[in-house]
Amino acid sequence: MNLLQNFNKAFESKARLGIMSVLMVNEELSFNNMKELLSLTDGNLATHLRALEEANYISFKKEFIGRKPSTVYSVTDEGKQAFNDHLNELEKFIKGS
Repeated sequence: MNLLQNFNKAFESKARLGIMSVLMVNEELSFNNMKELLSLTDGNLATHLRALEEANYISFKKEFIGRKPSTVYSVTDEGKQAFNDHLNELEKFIKGS
């Protein structure tokens, strides 16, 4: 039996694990704050955010703060469930069951 079969491939990347982790503990987070927290480049972060958005694990809204545009991200209910399921599988794997 393949112990890794229940891992969610959407979370295999270190960047996506980081994105989901910071969004799970913050109701919402701006692109710039996430970029700073995770030490990612604009392009790298944008690519991973797009993949998570296409999986319906995160959502975003664009707003203006003063005259500056800002994009704010949050985890969807589906994303919370998928990430928690993934963490549970990781824990099972670590415990060897």
